[in-house]
Amino acid sequence: MGEIEEGMERVERTRPVPRTVPARVRYLVKQAKGSTRAVAAELGVSQRTVQRWLKGTISPKPDAARRIEEKVRARWQPGVRRRVRRRAEADGFMVHIQARFGYSAAAGSTDDPRERLITQHLPGEVARELYAARDAGATETDQRRILATALQEHYFKDGGRRADGLTAEINDLGWIELEI
Repeated sequence: MGEIEEGMERVERTRPVPRTVPARVRYLVKQAKGSTRAVAAELGVSQRTVQRWLKGTISPKPDAARRIEEKVRARWQPGVRRRVRRRAEADGFMVHIQARFGYSAAAGSTDDPRERLITQHLPGEVARELYAARDAGATETDQRRILATALQEHYFKDGGRRADGLTAEINDLGWIELEI
């Protein structure tokens, strides 16, 4: 999972996802109405293995731990996630980013990459584009391109009022925080 996708996920949660395997398995069993058999079938392991994970007597193998984490993340706070997404797509979101931006512009200007700390409100159409890309399984590079284009238009070009002909790209992403 890339930095941008993690930032989108962080803003969608009000409570942290359970960290330990027993807590995650407990959550899955609760979602399955107490059926360790259903959880075992979903994860492709035996019912007894799920019971042992719950007790904490054994730890899952890395592949099983990854599957458990994916299942929990997919189901964690679905109502909150939907509300946050609808609000971001309607009203936009605030992005706080530290990154090295590369530029190309008109002759006589510099194209040296520069590190910048930017706080900028981006409109709902950018949120829709980022969510659609995430849903389609876009790579971190694709998501960076979407974000760089949005920042290029709304931060560097100020909605078309300056820097005509400038293109910006994110070369190195330090950190990102999204706020709705």
